[in-house]
Amino acid sequence: MPEPRLYALVPCAGVGTRAGQGGPKQYARLAGRPLVAHTLEALHRIPELAGVLVVLAPGDDRFAAELPQYAGWVAHVGGDTRAASVAAGLEELVRRGARAEDWVLVHDAARCLVQPEWVQTLIAACRDDEVGGLLALPLADTLKEDVAGRSAVTLERRGKWQAQTPQMFRLGLLRRALTQARGEVTDEASAVEQLGLRPRLVPGSLENFKLTYPQDFELAERLLRSRP
Repeated sequence: MPEPRLYALVPCAGVGTRAGQGGPKQYARLAGRPLVAHTLEALHRIPELAGVLVVLAPGDDRFAAELPQYAGWVAHVGGDTRAASVAAGLEELVRRGARAEDWVLVHDAARCLVQPEWVQTLIAACRDDEVGGLLALPLADTLKEDVAGRSAVTLERRGKWQAQTPQMFRLGLLRRALTQARGEVTDEASAVEQLGLRPRLVPGSLENFKLTYPQDFELAERLLRSRP
């Protein structure tokens, strides 16, 4: 039986309306380059990966214009939701020769501060795991429930983690989880949890945040420019 391979899948079909960047946030300029270019550069520095697939929206012509030298895999099969884009990306990986037992690491295009060593920590922790897992951070802040803009309830934070990406699962398992998922699926782990499985939580880094709001871009710019 061949050793399972590892692939990265980057859903990159969103419009990023909360980001305030005047267009899809994956193409916003950060440290002189498109946001997604930083993400992909980090993933391509991980020798364990057999391939990196970027899932774009149908008709997206900006990726080719912004990253003309990109030599990885690209597929214009993105859907209306993240889950739909990931599911379509899995089918594309199968068409390119990926097998059910191969591992897929799904990573947000907007987590452009990711470092290869963080991903390699996830790979080492999950490669022999029966389920798979995800990078995440234990919650440190006090949580409040908002009612009409006011703090109404303090929520228990013990045992709570903030999910990050990559999230690493076998292709066949993730394919089945997304097909059978009910309700809104905001990350791959939530679909896998619906199968009654418990993904492994692997401590990540505070810098591996998802750029969502305008202030996130300002912080990411400073962090990128401070790196060697």
